[in-house]
Amino acid sequence: MKTTIAEVRNYVGQEVTIGAWLANKRSSGKIAFLQLRDGTGFIQGVVEKAQVSEDVFQLAKRMTQESSLYVTGIVREDARSPFGYELSVTNLQLIHEAVDYPITPKEHGVEFLMDHRHLWLRSKRQHAIMKIRNEVIRATYEFFNNNGFVKVDPPILTGSAPEGTTELFHTKYFDEDAYLSQSGQLYMEAAAMALGKVFSFGPTFRAEKSKTRRHLIEFWMVEPEMAFYEFEDNLKVQEEYVSYIVQSVLKNCQLELKTLGRDTTKLENVKPPFARITYDEAIQLLHDKGFDDIEWGDDFGAPHETAIAESFDKPVFITHYPTTLKPFYMQPDPNRPEVVLCADLIAPEGYGEIIGGSERIHDYDLLKQRLEEHNLSLDAYKWYLELRQYGSVPHSGFGLGLERTIAWICGVEHVRETIPFPRLLNRLYP
Repeated sequence: MKTTIAEVRNYVGQEVTIGAWLANKRSSGKIAFLQLRDGTGFIQGVVEKAQVSEDVFQLAKRMTQESSLYVTGIVREDARSPFGYELSVTNLQLIHEAVDYPITPKEHGVEFLMDHRHLWLRSKRQHAIMKIRNEVIRATYEFFNNNGFVKVDPPILTGSAPEGTTELFHTKYFDEDAYLSQSGQLYMEAAAMALGKVFSFGPTFRAEKSKTRRHLIEFWMVEPEMAFYEFEDNLKVQEEYVSYIVQSVLKNCQLELKTLGRDTTKLENVKPPFARITYDEAIQLLHDKGFDDIEWGDDFGAPHETAIAESFDKPVFITHYPTTLKPFYMQPDPNRPEVVLCADLIAPEGYGEIIGGSERIHDYDLLKQRLEEHNLSLDAYKWYLELRQYGSVPHSGFGLGLERTIAWICGVEHVRETIPFPRLLNRLYP
């Protein structure tokens, strides 16, 4: 019976064959222990000299790390194994012998591992992170599909900047200037006016010369937009969505979280409602914690976000930022126009902002005024303004950074481990 490591639980006591790679091994005298992986998981194969032919036993002893093989054996339950099962090997068939595999069981530096990212992905830790990433993606589609959202794909090449920043990758679009998208939001607003509740899920690009553990040049964003949703409605969707993906990982990725050594008690608490503090309250909280240098009107850096998060045991919304700190499209608070109806969601444990969202301006004259204040081309944004001319409604949305969210859920230090092939300030290889 040919099967996978993930499915061996269905064949206890039976002989199965698995296509696998040799991740590691140890042997002593008359027994060899093979650490096998096949992409679906990891399992130990035990080769006893007395139970196999001499050729098979010698192959087990000489086989090199990351050689590929077909391994046949009897599935046994094993309480000592994190996976719960092992294979009593009856036969081995070498497919390809790997020579001088560069990533050995010893310690390697980060740059070396990043140069060999195409191989580093095979390690147990990286495998666990990628499986959790997959679960977050699966749960994202499930959440939005179950809640009446329509998936819409905005363009990656755009003629203008959604947030009017200079941190854009420029390219030529035949005889026009074009940019790689840093957000699909404006297009999602148009889609929401057609379909009600929509979400996009795709790559975004920021030409930001940052080397922090929270930043990537290319990353993935989940961007929902919702017609007839005001500020409070928006926050409710955010906390329900974040709770949903965290609980899905807890339910379906226990082995991966254990592999990463993640303290899951911190994740079990991630359920609505989340705490909320205003920007004003956050400034006061920082002053109370000794951050005397920050003043009203200043943006928060990583140390500030971490200090704020330490006061809460689950994600916290910081709401009502100064209008001057936020993009042109955010709706001012009608009772206090110097702040906008926005919120950043700060993850616990020092992982910083994972969501930025707001109610969007739905009044034509105000949006036009804000575009002019930001020195943005009215011609380039003509189509965006027209959304406020033809049946404009209150609407809201947000963007969640996938890699930061995964880093927090996994408890890993740097976002570079949460995407298969990270693009960093000085890294475009492999």
